[in-house]
Amino acid sequence: MEKLDLLIEMLYAECGKKAPIFKDSEKRKLFRALVNVRMPKAVSKELLQIQDEYLQEELRQKGVTDVADLEPIADGIYLWKGDITTLKCDGIVNAANSQMLGCFCPNHGCIDNAIHTFAGMQLRLECAEIMKNQGHEEPTGSAKITKAYNLPCKYVLHTVGPIVRGELTQRHEEQLASCYNSCLTLARENNLQSIAFCCISTGEFAFPGERAAEIAIKPVCDYKEKTASDIKVIFNVFKEYDYEIYARLLGANR
Repeated sequence: MEKLDLLIEMLYAECGKKAPIFKDSEKRKLFRALVNVRMPKAVSKELLQIQDEYLQEELRQKGVTDVADLEPIADGIYLWKGDITTLKCDGIVNAANSQMLGCFCPNHGCIDNAIHTFAGMQLRLECAEIMKNQGHEEPTGSAKITKAYNLPCKYVLHTVGPIVRGELTQRHEEQLASCYNSCLTLARENNLQSIAFCCISTGEFAFPGERAAEIAIKPVCDYKEKTASDIKVIFNVFKEYDYEIYARLLGANR
C-alpha cells in the first residue's frame, strides 16, 4: 500500500497536481486509471522501479499459471479459462487497436487495457516507438511483438482484429484469420515455444463468438499440420460461454 500511495503521488506530480485523499479500497482503481490515461512520455527510473515492485507483488498475490502445468485438449493445443495477464508462457496475444498504444479509457474491461496496465508503462513506450518508426496505424490483420515487462510471459504479440459494425462479412472473416496467421508467423520468427491467443475481436469489436472460435481454430490447426511445429497453442477464454464453444469445437477436431 505504501508503494501504491507513492505511485499515485508521483503520477499526480507529473501533471503538477497534488494527489487527493482516497480510500484504500479505491487506490488500485485510481492507479490503473492514471496509467491508462498517461501518454507515452519519458518516465523516471525511480517511478519505474516502484511501479515494477508494485506490479510484481500484485502478480504474486494473484498467482501465476504455468503452461507447463496445463493439460492439452488436443495435440499441442490447450484450452484455459483465466486471466491472461497471469499466464506464464512465451507469448500472449493482445487484441489491440490500430494505434497500438493500449486502451486509454480508465479502468476499461478490455484485454488491451489489462495487458498494458499490468505489463507497466514501459509497454506503451515501446509500442509508441514502434508506431513512430512505422509512421502509420497498424493495418487490420497484422501484428507486432514487444517485450512483456512485468507480465509472467516473455513477449506480447499485438494484433488488430476486425471491427464488426452491422453484418458479418467475408472480409471480416479473412481479416480475423490473418490475425492468427500473423501471430503464428511472428512466433516462429522469434522462436516462441508457446503462444496464448485471446478471443480476438469478440469483445468491443463485436465479432460473433462462435464464428470467431471456428476461424481461430482453423489457422492454428493448418499451421501445425503444414509446418509440423510443436509450438504449444493456448486458447485463452475469460467467459464460461466461450469455454464451452472452444471445448465443443476442439473436441470435434480430435
